[in-house]
Amino acid sequence: MHKQFSAACERNSAPICSLLQQILKNSAHVLEIGSGTGQHAVYFGASMPHLVWHSSDLPQNHPSIVAWQQEAHLPNVVGPLSLSVSQSDWPAGPFDAVFSANTCHIMAWQEVEAMFAGIGRLLPPGGLACIYGPFNYGGRFSSPSNAQFDAMLRAQAPHMGIRDFEAINALAAAQGLLLQADHPMPANNRLLVWRRS
Repeated sequence: MHKQFSAACERNSAPICSLLQQILKNSAHVLEIGSGTGQHAVYFGASMPHLVWHSSDLPQNHPSIVAWQQEAHLPNVVGPLSLSVSQSDWPAGPFDAVFSANTCHIMAWQEVEAMFAGIGRLLPPGGLACIYGPFNYGGRFSSPSNAQFDAMLRAQAPHMGIRDFEAINALAAAQGLLLQADHPMPANNRLLVWRRS
């Protein structure tokens, strides 16, 4: 009854996972910020049994995450933890990696700033931050479809919109996160990877 389904998660899970398996091969505990339906948590947890995948989201999204996890019966997928990026008391961890998909363009910019501040507080030296979604470069859309998506977001709520890579990278740099990779992904998305210095 509570299990929600995202077609986007269904489409992007495999290409994201193929990269994360390499990126997170030495990680042990990953915090997923904004687990949404819960699909990514169980897909990635099943594909990377060497690590513990900690799901998190706002409490209203927990029922679907729990439903996916109960169906999957994966011992290495835990949570969901209650997390609003703006709260000061983030889960304690320890976490050596953070992952978030399709959140930057949904949250208000102040929340994006708060998310990176939280990641900065959370990650130890050498920790990894992996952020997936659409981004602009040099203030320009990377495709007509991204421009249309941005217009749809802004019509839905003025605080939403595709973010500029340069602004996101500046937030990361302010937290001691150094860009390691900017991977092109299907449907004009990117997977950005930073390492805590």
